[in-house]
Amino acid sequence: MEEQTKDLKDYLVALRRRKKQIFIVVGVLMLASVLLAFLLPPVYRSTATILIEEQEIPPELVRSTITSFADQRIQVISQTVMTRANLMGIVDKYKLYASKREHDTTEEILERMRKDIKMNIVSADVIDRRSGMKTTATIAFTLAFDGETAEGAQKVASELTSLYLSENLKTRKEKSAETSTFLSEEVTKLSRHISETEAKLADFKSKNVGRLPELVTLNMQLRDRTDSEIMDVGRQISAGEERKFYLEGQLAQIKPNTPMMSTSGDRILDQDERLKSLQSQYDSLSGVYSAKHPDVVKMRREIESLKKATGGGVDTQEQAKQLTRLRADLAMMNEKYSEDHPDVIKLKKSIASLEESYKKAMAAGETPKFKKPENPAYISLQSQLESVNSDLNSLKRKLADLKAKMNSYETLLQQTPQVEQEYLLLSRDHENSVHRYQELKAKQMEAQVAQELEKDSKGERFSLIDPAQLPEKPHSPNRPAIFLLGFILSLGGGVAYAGVLESMDSSVKGSKSLTGLLNAPLLSVIPYIENSEDRRKKTKVNSLVILGVISSIAVILLLVHFLWVPLDVLWYRILRKMDI
Repeated sequence: MEEQTKDLKDYLVALRRRKKQIFIVVGVLMLASVLLAFLLPPVYRSTATILIEEQEIPPELVRSTITSFADQRIQVISQTVMTRANLMGIVDKYKLYASKREHDTTEEILERMRKDIKMNIVSADVIDRRSGMKTTATIAFTLAFDGETAEGAQKVASELTSLYLSENLKTRKEKSAETSTFLSEEVTKLSRHISETEAKLADFKSKNVGRLPELVTLNMQLRDRTDSEIMDVGRQISAGEERKFYLEGQLAQIKPNTPMMSTSGDRILDQDERLKSLQSQYDSLSGVYSAKHPDVVKMRREIESLKKATGGGVDTQEQAKQLTRLRADLAMMNEKYSEDHPDVIKLKKSIASLEESYKKAMAAGETPKFKKPENPAYISLQSQLESVNSDLNSLKRKLADLKAKMNSYETLLQQTPQVEQEYLLLSRDHENSVHRYQELKAKQMEAQVAQELEKDSKGERFSLIDPAQLPEKPHSPNRPAIFLLGFILSLGGGVAYAGVLESMDSSVKGSKSLTGLLNAPLLSVIPYIENSEDRRKKTKVNSLVILGVISSIAVILLLVHFLWVPLDVLWYRILRKMDI
């Protein structure tokens, strides 16, 4: 038996033979698609468009403290808005998902609502001001909600839009306030640190006066100047000493009192000079004669008389000079004579007598009485000498002070390296703190201005340019598309069902199948002869098909009219699209 090759005619014959089954399948599938299209609940979508506007004041003048990108902020705001509390508040407020809340959990309701909320970012190609390169920036975004009713979708979309707008303002104000507060706290901390550092520096300077590194140059200059002053004072002292020696030499050659001369040209001694002369003679006589000798007694009386006349003072200074002179004479005589020589013995007695007189005068507490000089030359030299001595004393004191000051500067310079490291650490810490304080203070001022910018809504903001509108028609399902797709699928399903039945049917159908089966030509073909019963069945089937088609069309029109759009409105729409 050879397999028969089927042509188009065979397929058409098979379709005609299986038309009953095809009509049944097509009708069932078409009815199912119609029911699906009209029984699916309508979903209304209300959409709002929010524009992201740049700040009104140029960023070069006032820089905002909000530095994140717009799409990033939108995602952050979305996470804040899409919280459980906010979504459940909206569900309760507008009584959403009433049928589902009877059997679904809260999490399932929230998940459904999150799926019904649609957000779409709108971007555009812009030029970056900083880099000058082309980049993509978010300029707006749309916010939509799919609801069971048009009014509910609009209200929920408007509610979500308000939440996004208010949350953006709240977030920007909070961030700018947090930035300003943070910088203010940092400035306060740094200010306290600077005050503490300044106190440490002041205490360190007070404890190390003159030893600071910044005073090294000044100390060296003062040391050099002091050294120059020491040399200058030294030269002045040397000159003063020379002047003193010269004046003392001149003064030694001049008598303090001007001698009085008699008419004969002899010098007349005054009472003091006479007393000195008598005392000298008395000392000499006392060494030769006894105290009761007439000459000694006479001279002693005269001396006492002169003492009373001159005030009774004993010139102990003159006695000391005389002792020194006599002792020098004794030393010279000892070199020439022996101790038994009369002159040596006489001189020793004079020295002993003078020493006894000097000791008595000193023991009695007698003060020497000096006679005021009368010689003008002596007085002048004496005044000059006193002035020179006074100057020398002053210069010596000044020299001592300068040397002490010099030692002080040397000590300060030696101690400077010991305090330099700690001082540099304190100074560096203070300088860094001041520099950081100035930077933070400038940033704080910018943050405060930026905070005022956000308070007055002058910064970047969300503007509602297209509020949520009441949907005029459902967003889904797309009923015409379901109709068309159902019609195509029903036709395909009917044909496919017929093909399956045909492939499973192994009976002989037609002369061609019989010829292929017998592998022999047929003599003749007797066609199928319908009787009255067949015709009656055929008429009945055709009537049922026509009735089914009419009923289906009527049902479809009723469903379209009541569940989708009125027929008159649909008719006018068709005419408008056809430009009739």
